[in-house]
Amino acid sequence: MGKYKLEAVETARQRKEFTDLPKKLYKGNRYWVCPLDDDIEARFDPARNELFRDGDARRWMVRDVDSGEVVGRIAAFYNRALAALNDQPTGGCGFFESIDNQDVANMLFDAAKQWLAECGMEAMDGPINFGDRDQWWGLLVEGFEFQPTYANNYNPPYYRTLFENYGFRNYFNQHTYYRNLRIGELNPTVYDRVRRLEEIPGYRFEHIRKANLDQVAHDFRLIYNKAWALIPGVRPMDEHHATKMMATLRPIIDERLVYFAYFNDEPIGFFIMIPDLNRIIGRFNGRLTLLGKLRLMAMLKFTKKADRVFGVIFGVVPEFQGKGVEAGMICAFEQIVARGEVDYKTLELTWIGDFNPVMMRVVENYVCAQRLKMHTTYRLLFDPAREFTRCPRMGAKKRE
Repeated sequence: MGKYKLEAVETARQRKEFTDLPKKLYKGNRYWVCPLDDDIEARFDPARNELFRDGDARRWMVRDVDSGEVVGRIAAFYNRALAALNDQPTGGCGFFESIDNQDVANMLFDAAKQWLAECGMEAMDGPINFGDRDQWWGLLVEGFEFQPTYANNYNPPYYRTLFENYGFRNYFNQHTYYRNLRIGELNPTVYDRVRRLEEIPGYRFEHIRKANLDQVAHDFRLIYNKAWALIPGVRPMDEHHATKMMATLRPIIDERLVYFAYFNDEPIGFFIMIPDLNRIIGRFNGRLTLLGKLRLMAMLKFTKKADRVFGVIFGVVPEFQGKGVEAGMICAFEQIVARGEVDYKTLELTWIGDFNPVMMRVVENYVCAQRLKMHTTYRLLFDPAREFTRCPRMGAKKRE
């Protein structure tokens, strides 16, 4: 233990070391893609992360005393409103990286746990994001031989041992599914369900127009608050957050990849996909200058290098689930593919939680996608005597 020392990340130099550590750990790894430095730093900037309004975050590193090299890092954070959605106040840890050394990992986990406990937390989820769930959420435990999608965690297999040896337990799994973008490969019952829906007046399925993103944000929020806000630990979304989300996505949105379902002009479902930036951002080594941004936008628009899309989020309001609405949106996209209007080759559907077996069945049985990767969100209860329970399934009654 004397070989290593823990440091709080406070200076500009330390922040750079924190950001650069993965570039050293994953050097030569053909599957890892270097994330954009600013995407990471934005999580720790109170001016850009609204969760700081009712929360806080800290970062630490572990340094090898002899060599002076950084060998591990972690962040811890909490938001009081989100913490209160759990049975016990729960914070999070994330952006974890470490050499294969349990002592180093324990120093990092201890720092995060102690600070969160001092802030009134009684549990810690990890590795998670200090922000929306669609980014940096869960530890990769299956699928190490595949490239991660944009802003999704990639890590070596030994991280699982480091987490579980410390006492973290599996709170839920998140599955990533894969399929080729070829027409006619959906389950035949999908087409039957869509034909039946088309016979009922009022249903329509269409992709968005970028010129109308304010209305898109409004419709998205209505559906999200009826569908996703039912998941434990997820709070309802306000209009500001929805508008900000669409504004953030605007530069990379392909309007032919974002679909909404309506019944009598009321929004009832969405299926949001974006081009996978991980196909092209690796060459920037994390640093995206103004010129780099222009190159990135040009590559998205004029080249076919970003040939993979991934589903960011998929939702249908409860009263329309099981009626084929999901199939209607998927078939609308398939028609675009059939007409040759998109050049993408593959689709990955990320973040299908095992607490949502209905959606897993839809993806497996109707979309005919195959499981490709799995991430695990772990939870650590600070009181080991307290009963641990996994995330309740959607539709199941919460334990009193």
